[in-house]
Amino acid sequence: MTIKEAQERIDAWIKEYGVRYFDELTNMAILTEEVGEVARIMARRYGEQSFKEGEKADLGDELADVLWVLICIANQTGTDLTEALKKNLEKKTKRDHSRHTGNPKLK
Repeated sequence: MTIKEAQERIDAWIKEYGVRYFDELTNMAILTEEVGEVARIMARRYGEQSFKEGEKADLGDELADVLWVLICIANQTGTDLTEALKKNLEKKTKRDHSRHTGNPKLK
């Protein structure tokens, strides 16, 4: 699925099942909550914390939740994520083309 297709499919889902988009500030709060759920798994799987008994640990599902809400925000603000990502990649390539390869901390 392309990014454009994901934006279209989520928009169709919202219109069919979700009634309407939550407002932008609500979606920003939801995005923050979902990122926190990713952080919880990362801290337990790769960090020093341990999982509580019965704690959900599906990183892929939580990352998909983050992507879902991010796409909702893009849709409701009229942001074409394909174009935004292309521009962002160009910006990073121009700005950082030798920054990381020349960083001795990454060797």
